[in-house]
Amino acid sequence: MKTRRSTAAILCLSVIFMMLNITCTQARKDETPKYIFLFIGDGMSYNNVALAESYLSYKNGKIGGEQLLFTQFPAHGSATSHSADKRVTDSSASGTAISTGSKTNNSMLGVDPEGNNLKSISYDLKERGYNVGIISSVPINHATPSSFYAHSKSRYDYYTITEQLPGSGFEYFAGSGMINYFGDDEKNPSESSAAMLEKNGINVCFSIEEAEEAIEDGDRMLLCQPYNKEKEAANYEAGGAAPEGHILLSEMLELGLERLTDEEPFFIMCEGGEIDWSAHSQKTMPTIFSIFEFEKAISVAYDFYREHPKETLIIVTADHGTGGVSYTEDPDWESMEKIWNEAGCRNELDGKENRKMNEENNIDWATTHHTGEPVPVYAVGKGAEKFVGRMDNTDIKGKILGK
Repeated sequence: MKTRRSTAAILCLSVIFMMLNITCTQARKDETPKYIFLFIGDGMSYNNVALAESYLSYKNGKIGGEQLLFTQFPAHGSATSHSADKRVTDSSASGTAISTGSKTNNSMLGVDPEGNNLKSISYDLKERGYNVGIISSVPINHATPSSFYAHSKSRYDYYTITEQLPGSGFEYFAGSGMINYFGDDEKNPSESSAAMLEKNGINVCFSIEEAEEAIEDGDRMLLCQPYNKEKEAANYEAGGAAPEGHILLSEMLELGLERLTDEEPFFIMCEGGEIDWSAHSQKTMPTIFSIFEFEKAISVAYDFYREHPKETLIIVTADHGTGGVSYTEDPDWESMEKIWNEAGCRNELDGKENRKMNEENNIDWATTHHTGEPVPVYAVGKGAEKFVGRMDNTDIKGKILGK
């Protein structure tokens, strides 16, 4: 009798513990916001943000004090960004850390240092019924966007990375185009990336009009810049004067919101990739303009948040810093602006002219490479308080998921 009672008690306790575990698990899932925006400013260090805000203050007739939208978010922290094998990360390792919550080596993508596949937050949320959008101002198979859908021991296996896009099951992709559009073998080129994707259920669009048709039809889709149709994506897009038909990052996001809708939960990763590329070249004005374009996309998400404040989370961070820009005397923004406008508002200044413009106007760049300092983290909305204080970039995934 005693043994039966003990067995019954143990079974009863087991059921209680199981129910408690299910309840706790459900509670953790309920903590995850219904609508999640993760913005990554590639190469956007604190110094690059300060550079943009200094120019913004000048444009508004002030010495300083003007802020970008996202630096006004109520939650503010910082994240360390080293990779598994280097103190200074690259974009694939940092993108993997943010996406999967695990460190990997530089140049590796969506895998651990031994080459084993890691699971991106995109797939975690897809399994929970979220629609997913991956957006970038640079090629969709570049390091940061692909770290949210692909696995590769080398970030440079671009065509192979593109081939993994359909298998993700994600609804919406947008970027400037694709690197290695025809694969790596010039003598025996592979099928074009667009043709390969179309065969595998992705409607590849090269204009806003085509994208709107795909959205109306409910297609899984990839939106690319019209000037990259049937060719390799350009290696550099930052500047003031965009090519004809250029689709802004903010427009890509607006179309993504049309495709994903607010009827079902969604996760969107949106990258401002041009910030990094212009900072590598120490291009002061393009770095600033790229941050401004990035901010316009964030403002689209912020408008959505204002309509759904209790269900939306917006996080803005960077994968690493680039360039080490600073100024020890007041920048002469009037002179910088004049020179830049006379140069055609793009990238006509060669390296020597660009360095001269920076030096004569009190803008100092320390390097053409990445930098290793902690990067900013800004957040607003449901769960934003979790992003206050010091963290590592591997903590971001868990904080989004409510862990």
